[in-house]
Amino acid sequence: ALLLEHEFKPLPADKQIETLPFLEAVAHLPPFFDCLGTPIVYSPVKADLTGNIKKIRAVYDSNPAKFKTLQNILEVEKEMHGSAWPKTGATLALMWLKRGLKFMLVLLQSISDGERDEEHPNLIRVNAMKAYEIALKKYHGWMLQKLFTGSVYALPYKSDLLKALEKGKEVKEEESIEKIHQFLSRVTPILDAIYEMYTKMNAELSYKA
Repeated sequence: ALLLEHEFKPLPADKQIETLPFLEAVAHLPPFFDCLGTPIVYSPVKADLTGNIKKIRAVYDSNPAKFKTLQNILEVEKEMHGSAWPKTGATLALMWLKRGLKFMLVLLQSISDGERDEEHPNLIRVNAMKAYEIALKKYHGWMLQKLFTGSVYALPYKSDLLKALEKGKEVKEEESIEKIHQFLSRVTPILDAIYEMYTKMNAELSYKA
């Protein structure tokens, strides 16, 4: 319910993602991190996501025609900022936004695929650690890594997470998983295209936060 509230537009054949519809859809996702509990760890991720969406939106609003697509943003800022690019402006904000989204998508994909600790099937530690390793770990310094690794012990049960995603309604697990699957099928191609764009334009940075 929470994830399907605002639909993402399908990825066009040319992979040019329109900025405004993307930002409007993504603006509904930060509350996902409230469903993970552990405010000390996930509040900063949520705040980071929200902050980066605002930064990209401010750049877009400054000239909607010029920044019509996400690719336009990178191209125009590359020209504008010279050697400071890509560690600047909306390019940097989108770089971190996509990592936060990647964490979310890998976590949900892992749950949807049925990956679990057989001894504790209702825990989501395995899924969260996989998501962290893939999406965020290499960009985090030692302290942040320790904080995240410790946080998996305070994550909610899978059943509680699914209930939170259904906004408190009791729904059969397979129905919730089907909704997650629908969400992933829409958003994963978009996120993959953003990652691909960063690689092609040589805009990816690997410094640690």
